[in-house]
Amino acid sequence: MKPVQNKLRLGVNIDHVATIRNARGGIHPDPVRAALMAADAGADGITAHLREDRRHISDDDIARLRSNVALPLNLEMAATEEMLAIALRHLPNAACLVPERRQELTTEGGLNIHKKKKFLHDFVQALKAADIRVSLFIDPSSKQIEAAAEIGADIVELHTGRYCEAALNGDKKEEAKELKRLVEGAAFGAELNLEVHAGHGLDFATVKPVAAIPELVELNIGHFLIGEAIFTGIEAAVTDMRKIMNEVRLGAQAEQTS
Repeated sequence: MKPVQNKLRLGVNIDHVATIRNARGGIHPDPVRAALMAADAGADGITAHLREDRRHISDDDIARLRSNVALPLNLEMAATEEMLAIALRHLPNAACLVPERRQELTTEGGLNIHKKKKFLHDFVQALKAADIRVSLFIDPSSKQIEAAAEIGADIVELHTGRYCEAALNGDKKEEAKELKRLVEGAAFGAELNLEVHAGHGLDFATVKPVAAIPELVELNIGHFLIGEAIFTGIEAAVTDMRKIMNEVRLGAQAEQTS
């Protein structure tokens, strides 16, 4: 088994601060302010999804995040020519390619790399030529992970949504099955020299088994943290998540060396 990473990075997705702002218009609440507060609370990076319909994050938000936040910016985006041009203009630290359908409430599953393999290969290479690290948001499938390596991705982000949904529904059998897929997917990705991240739907409870997966380097968490922040504040929500992740990782390290 691969040694447990010393630190598991936390990327905080601030999309839904913008969702609340856009419900009424105007400038409040400001996702850039949320990103700065998350940074002060221990976030290691900021994630923002610039959707084609601009339902939450705006082009101006991306520009201001790049100008005002020192943390690495992970730009989630569809693989379209418009988004490629935006990424090349703003030069985020990383670009995470995600599937996107206008009618979906949130990203419902991983990217199907095989469906557009040649196109995605060229898209990935264009981003990498600009020194943007490229991540592909995929289901924990060996077929998709292998395809990600073949087209030159630097990172795979494993979709944890099905695992979290099973946990929420109390379906222990399905939860265990999906967690096993994540464990095996992370190990396989690391074998292929991919950096492995994970995210989607994680909360204070479901993050624990995922944070213990030794090959994972980063978790990206957004909706839950912004929801929790309504009650406790962004600093407290991020601090609590950071604490849980640190404790799980330290425990996993101790167990591995015992």
